[in-house]
Amino acid sequence: MNSLLNCRSRELTTGGAASDDWRLERLIDRLPARLGVAVRFLRRPSGRWLRIPAGLLLIIGGILSFLPILGVWMLPLGLALLAEDLSVLRSWRSRFLDWVERRHPQWLTPKS
Repeated sequence: MNSLLNCRSRELTTGGAASDDWRLERLIDRLPARLGVAVRFLRRPSGRWLRIPAGLLLIIGGILSFLPILGVWMLPLGLALLAEDLSVLRSWRSRFLDWVERRHPQWLTPKS
């Protein structure tokens, strides 16, 4: 019961995204250290002016993944960054995180 109250209070303070936050944080923890720090910096509320162009550039890089330096990993990361600001993408992110929780729960275990 106490954990339910804590989750509800987080939802109220973060605008309803608390159910996604812990799963998203665990996936960010699995990124390389420097990339994880950058993503956390971009997810801050004050980083909107930088988050939107970075998300768009990551999506473009994911589409151009056939080039040597770029990769498909950029596409979901860009969409996740844009989901912070676009409600349509937020619902897709939530469905994707539900899928990850069902199909690949090992991705959400803390990295040792």
